[in-house]
Amino acid sequence: MRGFLQRWVVFIGAIVAWELLTRAAQSPFFPTPTTIVGAAAEKWFSGPASSLFLTDEAFSDLLASLGRIAAGWVIAVVLGVALGTMLGRSRTALDYFGPLMAFMRAIPPPVLVPVFLVLLGIGTQMQITVIVFGVMWPILLNTVDGVRSVDQVKVDTARSFRIPRAHWIFGVVLPAATPKIFAGLRVSLSLALVLMVVSELVGSTNGIGYRLMFDQRQFDFPAMWAGIVLLGILGYLLNTLLLVVERRALSWQPSQAHQVVGG
Repeated sequence: MRGFLQRWVVFIGAIVAWELLTRAAQSPFFPTPTTIVGAAAEKWFSGPASSLFLTDEAFSDLLASLGRIAAGWVIAVVLGVALGTMLGRSRTALDYFGPLMAFMRAIPPPVLVPVFLVLLGIGTQMQITVIVFGVMWPILLNTVDGVRSVDQVKVDTARSFRIPRAHWIFGVVLPAATPKIFAGLRVSLSLALVLMVVSELVGSTNGIGYRLMFDQRQFDFPAMWAGIVLLGILGYLLNTLLLVVERRALSWQPSQAHQVVGG
């Protein structure tokens, strides 16, 4: 409880300092937090009561961005865990595909946006592809590491009892690799938010990234800062939600659960 109060005191102190500094600077490029909150309320929460006070811009931009980040991240999780499990359980596959993976992983995903634009055109499909390509690697590599670190005693026991392969994978391998998989998920979720914005800066007609560029070109700096603050809030909420899921998923591991809670 004490740590929780201390964090809130630091947070409120930072907001107050931000307010005082921006009021003293009187710069049009750095509006005060109160001005940003007012711009956010007007942009997203000034709609009719029938739509829960949400504006058309909130529906067209916020929901579109959330849908892209959710779709891209889920697809990356499925591909990363599946491929990581196959590569991790094979003795030779990683030797053949390791150099190719290292090469593709070294390519910054934003650099491939023009390529995906040519191949897939402007639209949600291109944006989701950018997210999937950049987000999949930490999940895949952590899954490989987790799958390869399964206790040898469990491997020998499964062979002795001739456990079916499907039961072995889903009942032993993946649960044992879950802590490292979640480590990859935390990194990938932050990357997904960044790549969602990057993919919407080019060739998009809606979304938070598109709206940031639009507001910047219109010199509407309070609205632009409102979008930046919104991204920070979304990142915090998504990370908090994933931590809650992680604690529940790893509650059967006493040492890991203690480590997560303490962190």
